[in-house]
Amino acid sequence: MTQSPHIMDTASSQYRVHLCSKCPGDTEYYCVSCPCDLCPQSKENHVKDLQTIDHDVVSHRDKINYIPTQEICVRHPNHVYTKYCEPCQVPVCDFWFGHKSHKLPVRSFLFGKNPHKIQDLQKAYKTKRQQHRGTIHTIRSEALFYRPVLLTEIKADVKTCHTEFSPLQSEMLTKAKNLKDLIDYVVYDLLNNVLCYFDFKHRCKKQKIEMIRHIVRLRRYEHRYVQPAFTFSALQFLSFTKTALPQIHLTIHTSQLSMTESLNKEDVMESLSAIQITERGNRRIGNQCLLKLTSGAEFHQSLTVTGVRGCHHISCVTSDRVWVSDHRNNLMLTDTTGVPLHRVEDSCRGYGGSHTVNSESELIYINRNDNINKLSKDMKTTTTFIERTDSTWDPRCVYWSPSTGDLLVGMWNYDTGKVTRYNQSGQLTQTIQYHNTGQGLYSIPHYITENNNGDVVVSDSINIMFGTVVVTERGGRHRFSYTGPPSGSRLDPIGICTDALSHILVCDSRTNTVQMLDKDGQFLSHLLTKSQEMGVPLSLSYDVNTHRLWVGSWYNKVCVYRYITRQDALTDEHRPRPDEDTMSSSTPAV
Repeated sequence: MTQSPHIMDTASSQYRVHLCSKCPGDTEYYCVSCPCDLCPQSKENHVKDLQTIDHDVVSHRDKINYIPTQEICVRHPNHVYTKYCEPCQVPVCDFWFGHKSHKLPVRSFLFGKNPHKIQDLQKAYKTKRQQHRGTIHTIRSEALFYRPVLLTEIKADVKTCHTEFSPLQSEMLTKAKNLKDLIDYVVYDLLNNVLCYFDFKHRCKKQKIEMIRHIVRLRRYEHRYVQPAFTFSALQFLSFTKTALPQIHLTIHTSQLSMTESLNKEDVMESLSAIQITERGNRRIGNQCLLKLTSGAEFHQSLTVTGVRGCHHISCVTSDRVWVSDHRNNLMLTDTTGVPLHRVEDSCRGYGGSHTVNSESELIYINRNDNINKLSKDMKTTTTFIERTDSTWDPRCVYWSPSTGDLLVGMWNYDTGKVTRYNQSGQLTQTIQYHNTGQGLYSIPHYITENNNGDVVVSDSINIMFGTVVVTERGGRHRFSYTGPPSGSRLDPIGICTDALSHILVCDSRTNTVQMLDKDGQFLSHLLTKSQEMGVPLSLSYDVNTHRLWVGSWYNKVCVYRYITRQDALTDEHRPRPDEDTMSSSTPAV
């Protein structure tokens, strides 16, 4: 049997198949940032790896501008979808332009009354995808990484829940039965010994009437037979008392108006308080289960910032944008190229952490009048968030708390320092100023931050050559002060920050190093030392999304380092088998 020439030509032809750059798998995705081709598994690893977490990964068809198969209109089978109506959020074909629901009369164009916005289908797709790019990135890099760990913990909890809950359930039932028996006894006692099936109010009125009558009889007896004005013979008195006294009850025995046995409040409270219900929020995974330190800090990238004289403070906005300020009045936003994108004209002049960024990507900074301003995300609107009302105190540093939304402000009055906390409405809610012994905690707060456990961490300068890191609990109680590593060298702290593992990172201007402490103030290591790419470190900012450390230096450079990596969210034994992964076959990859 011979094959047709067409089949033979096809079989003998050579086709080039795009393979994954990481493995022999078929290409389905493309990384624009690398660039490289990726199979589904490599794409999953690529977007979860902290080294490439911020890369732009697209499907391969978007890379080659693939034109999908034209879809037939459900109402007009002879036409295909070519347009998209934005207000209605439905695809339309050319024939629909004559339909009453999408008819576009001339009058509507002339008077601006057209309610429908028709645009090209592919353009609408790209626009909509761009709008949801942040959500897609979060799902790829965060949700798909955390959820398997949560699922594993939930499965383990389901197995142990019954064993741990059974004793509590039995104890609750016993307590409930004892409490019910006590209530039943009290109700029985109330009905039988107090109310006696009569109205309580009625019984009180009846006893009152009887008592009044009894008093009247006593008074009449006393007036008639005891008053000295009346004279009786002994025989007459004895004869009268023989018949009258038995009718006079000198003691009236009334029913008790109280319970025969009182209900002990302490017993009831003990029964109720023994059953405790702890309210819990959404299940969360500790960062210590997901992240770990690498063997050392690895240099990622650097940028030279133009328009400043030393990067004295930096506030990271995104993985490619950062606010930078110097010791003069220069405060500007730059990207990874170092070119200024926006400049703040009324920033203060100082060496401390004079600005911070909140969850809305708004800049909060100290201006020249020592007011604290807020710059909108689009950098078009500036408002006064906190106005300076006390001229004796100068704000030196600010930090926005991601956990509470509060603003922490380090203050100085030429003699001592303090930390004030403001809520999201700009109202003062707390002042931290004194040690437990009554002494002042701070001298000159230069930089301020907050740890994951709520500790307030301040880089405090005592004099020009010496300082300390002062850490207090959120309530204001002093926890510890760090004055230098065990080697004995003194500390001159400047820029400071904390990371996802609750480490405290501080720049030391005496040794030109970045030192790492644990949350309790124990020295761990010199994370960074003076190097050619970094120079003299001045300021720090930790990116919570990519877990990278941004370091501002004296020589107008900002360097980015990686020293934290992700642990594998799932071990092989927990990974679903291909036949179990129903989502992979029924749902397109994100």
